[in-house]
Amino acid sequence: MAEKYNVENKPLEQVLGFIKSGQIAIPEIQRPFVWKPVQVRDLIDSLYMGYPTGYLIVSQSPSMKLKDGTTSSGKQIMIDGQQRVTALMTAIVGTEVSDSNFKKHRIIISFNPLAPDDDEEKFKVQTPAVIKDKRWIADIADVFKTDFDSFEFVQNYCAENNDISPKELNKIIMRLIDIKNRQIGIIKLNEDVTIDEVTEIFIRINSQGTKLNQADFAMSRMAANEKYGGNALRKAIEYFSHLAISPDWYNDMCKDEGFMQTPFATKMSWLRNDKEAIYDPDYNDILRVSFMYKFGRAKMKDLVALLEGRNFETRENEEWISEETFQRLQESVLEFMNQYSFTNFILAIKSAGFISTKLINSQMTLDFAYTLYLILHNDPQIDKSQIKHYVQRWYLLSTLTSRYITSPESVMDYDIKRIKERGFLAYFNEIEPAELSETFWVTQLPQRLESASVSSPFLNVFFAAQIFGNDNSLFCKGIRIGDLIDIVGDVHHIFPRKYLMHNDIKERNRYNQIANFTYLDTVVNKLISDDAPNVYFHKAEEACKNGEPLYGNIDNMNELKENLKTNCIPENVSDMSFEDYDNFLDIRRKMMAGKIRQYYYSL
Repeated sequence: MAEKYNVENKPLEQVLGFIKSGQIAIPEIQRPFVWKPVQVRDLIDSLYMGYPTGYLIVSQSPSMKLKDGTTSSGKQIMIDGQQRVTALMTAIVGTEVSDSNFKKHRIIISFNPLAPDDDEEKFKVQTPAVIKDKRWIADIADVFKTDFDSFEFVQNYCAENNDISPKELNKIIMRLIDIKNRQIGIIKLNEDVTIDEVTEIFIRINSQGTKLNQADFAMSRMAANEKYGGNALRKAIEYFSHLAISPDWYNDMCKDEGFMQTPFATKMSWLRNDKEAIYDPDYNDILRVSFMYKFGRAKMKDLVALLEGRNFETRENEEWISEETFQRLQESVLEFMNQYSFTNFILAIKSAGFISTKLINSQMTLDFAYTLYLILHNDPQIDKSQIKHYVQRWYLLSTLTSRYITSPESVMDYDIKRIKERGFLAYFNEIEPAELSETFWVTQLPQRLESASVSSPFLNVFFAAQIFGNDNSLFCKGIRIGDLIDIVGDVHHIFPRKYLMHNDIKERNRYNQIANFTYLDTVVNKLISDDAPNVYFHKAEEACKNGEPLYGNIDNMNELKENLKTNCIPENVSDMSFEDYDNFLDIRRKMMAGKIRQYYYSL
């Protein structure tokens, strides 16, 4: 694709001048500044040492919306390099950056002329200690100001620091200032490059930071469109995703007077009192759900094309399609934001036992479940009392089969199209028996439980099943699994880790098998310590036979047997030692799979 762009080198000072003058502008498709302060420090250090810092990619497009609200007509726009350029602007020019929380601040880099070049502390993010230390130039931006007097600075610095001569210091300061002359590579795309080609070039060339995706370009299309209200729609999506995480930001949102006059502001006002964290969607999630719900498609590239007015049959762009797409998308986003729908969907997920973010493995799976909720809620053929049941079942089926983990967008696209064509009930009645067959429950699920990941979706489903059943934690009555998830509980090794390691079972993927995990009250966990199962379970049995509790508050054998059953632990565990470990795992996986099966069909 050499004919599509040319490469040139420019001094850093000239590039920053282009940014300040607006000759090179940052488009709306770029994300907020997400670099950590130490990354800014490292970039300055690399420039000082003369190391390469990568290319910037610029283009020219008359249709892109810029950060200042204007369009890019007649300007070059930055496609890749925003994070690096913004880092340089804040460190060298002294401008403020806007972070992902919409807060403006400066990242100030300090410089120690006395430190050798190989000292990691030569550059440092400014701290109060640095400001007080006379060895440090507290803010390197001062050195790059046009009125900086190097002669006066050298004299004053050497008067306070006797470890360096004026000649040596001047040489170091000139080297620091010379950063502005470092050459920056610029890849300039030709004017005839289409937005699809820009997307492809960006994805292929960009090897640093977070790559833009089709949702970013959809947001760009919205931001550039005032005719059909796309700019307000983009803001609504960004603001909702931010409020979902930080409800306290509502007062700051109210300062955007223009946005507060839109229907979106009223629709999302309930979020100022929202404390729920099970489903905090970002802009990708909002776009994905809204697009699937109203358009029956799941591939974001199709949304980008439709926003441009693409007629998929004629392959031409038509204005009426663009207008209709914006209208439908606005309607869908408003329904996404509806308090009744959003909160009832979360209630459906939580009442299925997924009461904590610790139990949520896939945001994509949640996205499709919420899409399904919206579809069913607006389907006159669906019994409204059964919506929660269907959403829970689909969410659980998708989690158990890892349905949206590999190629999620393609699978979502397939599912949403089938649901639109056949209706949900017909499609679900086809999918459920095929995916959750007898073979799945008896063979495949126990095999999937053979894992050493404490964050395994299958372990999380097991815990959700226990929460749904109001199960007590091991050795306790009245202290339930659901009480321990986010508070004081520990995930405990039934065969203690140190006990297994002491008996030559030292591989992490063996002693950390999820079939060896259960939730325990912290006090109970400490009392068990590293005893073998045939020791501490035997002690518990003996205590119960005498009518006395030992580790928790269970004091009779019937309750202990029921407690073991709900935690899927075989009764003969009190006879087991490390020699029985593999057999124990095999038995417990089958018990866990059986409990999950019973749980699924009870939803």
